[in-house]
Amino acid sequence: MKLAFIGAGVMGEAIIAGVLDKAVVSPADIAACDISAGRRDHLAKTYGVRVAAEPAAVSSQSDIVMLAVKPQEFPAAGRALNSNLNGKQTVMSIMAGVPIDAIRSALKHEAIVRAIPNTPAQIGEGMTVWTATEAVPDSARESVRTVLSVLGQEIYVADERYIDMATAVSSSGPAYVFLVIEALIDAAVHIGLRRETAVPMVLQTVLGSARYALETGKHPAELRNQVTSPGGTTTEGLMELEEAGVRAAFLHAVEAAYEKAKTLGGQK
Repeated sequence: MKLAFIGAGVMGEAIIAGVLDKAVVSPADIAACDISAGRRDHLAKTYGVRVAAEPAAVSSQSDIVMLAVKPQEFPAAGRALNSNLNGKQTVMSIMAGVPIDAIRSALKHEAIVRAIPNTPAQIGEGMTVWTATEAVPDSARESVRTVLSVLGQEIYVADERYIDMATAVSSSGPAYVFLVIEALIDAAVHIGLRRETAVPMVLQTVLGSARYALETGKHPAELRNQVTSPGGTTTEGLMELEEAGVRAAFLHAVEAAYEKAKTLGGQK
């Protein structure tokens, strides 16, 4: 499997690092282009991959062409790629908000994968949701799944509309979690804990809770009830959260992010 990266920013580099670390491919199988000479030098020196300034210089011999540019950079990248793709190649986009129809129209290409990863992918703990057009063969789908698995967990969805939903949940989700972590830390400091004590306390609590939910497979409500004793401290805390409308706030946040994702994708 040969990979070409059109754009090699944070997420592009995360994929390069992951596929090399897991020995999915060798450095000789990867080519990357980026408009920044500094990025090209960094990738070449750090990973030993072939680099170039123009998409056409890296795309022609690749099985999967990864679109990892910023959405606003795609029109120029698309024009540069337009005549350098063949029918056997699969184009995989990790651009936020750019729908498959826009990619198909710009590239005049049918075999397209659209994937939305999240930031924990940079440490192999991400969640990527992806879909593919009918023109992507089974062999290419398996290659895509192998590439995405180096970022953490991956979920295939049959309908592209779920990608915008994933954008609002798993892609934006780390920001919601970080806000909760920040709020818990500040609350701990407010009641008298030192910040250097509160930070690891909260981080391990969040990490352990997520792992416990994964390991047990139990519904979150059941796990919450395990912690909530009648008339206890947790009950008092949860009552305050419910009074503050935390559930509704998360619902509104996800709805707002979903509507924005559709707007960015030109669906409104």
